[in-house]
Amino acid sequence: MLWWLIFVAIFVTSLFALVDAVRTPGQAFPAMDKQTKKLWVGLLAVATFVSFSAVFTSMRFFVFIALIASLIYLLDVRPAVRSIGRNEGPYGRW
Repeated sequence: MLWWLIFVAIFVTSLFALVDAVRTPGQAFPAMDKQTKKLWVGLLAVATFVSFSAVFTSMRFFVFIALIASLIYLLDVRPAVRSIGRNEGPYGRW
């Protein structure tokens, strides 16, 4: 039961990263030297599929690689590309 909850958490993390990557403008990725949007969306789509299959089937071998890909996006790429195109004003974020 504990492993199933861990796999569900990995699936939710991968799905969140995929949705965020799809919603991010494509020009933000190369502007911050973070590969391309197509690469990240494809990588995160595979990670989401692998983590989904770990929740509902017995294919659990690659699930931690999917977690690593999702965490790299969320902790490194997402903060960098979110700063592109935002008008935060003269006093920073509100």
